[in-house]
Amino acid sequence: MKLWKLGALMGAAAILITACSSSATSAQSAAPASAAPASVAPGGSAAAGGSCTGTLTIGTEFPMSGGETANGEPAANGVKLLVDQVNKAGGVGGCQLQVNVQDDAVNGVHDPQQGAKNLQTLVADTSVVGVVGPYNSNVAKAEIPISNEAGLLMCSPANTGVGVTMPPEGDTYRTAHPDKIAYIRTATPDNIQGPSMADYMYNDLGVKSVYILDDTETFGVGVGDSFQQEFTKLGGTVVKRDSAPKSTSDYTPLFTAVAGQKPGGVYLAGTTPSGMGLALKQGRTVPGFETIPFGGPDGIADLIPAGGEGATLTVAGAAAHDVYGTLGAVHDIPNPQAFNDAYKAMFGKDPGAYSAPSYSCAQVIVAALKKAIEAGATDPAALREGVRANATNSANSFDTAMGTLSFDKYGDNTHPFISFYKTDMTTNPASWVFVKQQEFTDPNAP
Repeated sequence: MKLWKLGALMGAAAILITACSSSATSAQSAAPASAAPASVAPGGSAAAGGSCTGTLTIGTEFPMSGGETANGEPAANGVKLLVDQVNKAGGVGGCQLQVNVQDDAVNGVHDPQQGAKNLQTLVADTSVVGVVGPYNSNVAKAEIPISNEAGLLMCSPANTGVGVTMPPEGDTYRTAHPDKIAYIRTATPDNIQGPSMADYMYNDLGVKSVYILDDTETFGVGVGDSFQQEFTKLGGTVVKRDSAPKSTSDYTPLFTAVAGQKPGGVYLAGTTPSGMGLALKQGRTVPGFETIPFGGPDGIADLIPAGGEGATLTVAGAAAHDVYGTLGAVHDIPNPQAFNDAYKAMFGKDPGAYSAPSYSCAQVIVAALKKAIEAGATDPAALREGVRANATNSANSFDTAMGTLSFDKYGDNTHPFISFYKTDMTTNPASWVFVKQQEFTDPNAP
């Protein structure tokens, strides 16, 4: 495919992020499904057309346990941070907010059916006006039909599977209300993420031949396909491609079988929890793979330092040297220090790869909710529909921690970015460092 490069930096309005204490508040806790919905009365002073009293809920739907903790917890924390700040500033139109945290991991691994059950729980809670998540694209495919039928907005900071939004596959998930989408995402899809790493490995790292290993999942196969297509188009050679499910315990035979072809690099198409972290660790033990570059998508580049539960640098250990990864989001956010300081004050650690995008999704939901209240929405169903309609309206834009966001007719971010990172084994603990970022055009733009 063609890469539509626009520039290395994004111009965006700065956003003030107030610092908050590290003490726990009710906004950090999972809210029960039976939480009483807010009541809305026209004519309140807090909003132009109406006011709100009571408590409304933003749901989160991420993998939160086991090896998936490194992915889900920092993302959910981004939502908790925003809700805490909004409540301290007086709420939305008079309403306070709370977070209902759902976990789609089963035995430590994300599970689409568990995600669907979680979303049904959130749909049944009439106080829920929007959901931030999910993290994995195959979970999104199980959840989008539910959210579409219920009219409950989902905003994913991390889903990058092309078919999640784009036709023809994307149309199959919105059959209940094909003209009323209820899913948007801030993340850049794989038809950009895969090719961007192919371009980086071929042109920046000088890798002319690669071995590709995918995890058989929706995300891994999709990003592997787009990487392979672009790498060969550039003139590179794919010496071999294998697929290995997350149940694989020994990847060394796969690497041994291809070692004689002497690839110049490896692309791990998948996520660390689905086995790619173990593949990296074991692959480095095979002669010929000790020092060559390994590349991967955001499922590899989790930006969590060594020691974090389930993190790539933790799973792979010393084998994580010379690893490069992409993230389907902007790195140079308008006010990074303020965001990092506020996050660390509340949670005692640095944010993860998708903390700011999750925070931004929550900002979109809050802004859409405020607009609905100002328009005079007076009951939970009207508030939920107002959030959905305002957030998915391509004429609206939202000032967020990521900059100004808007979404096209399929729900994709109209300013897709890719950020590039590499591992740094000289720090203690080992960590990821930023290399560069690149903006591309909206893949759905006419």
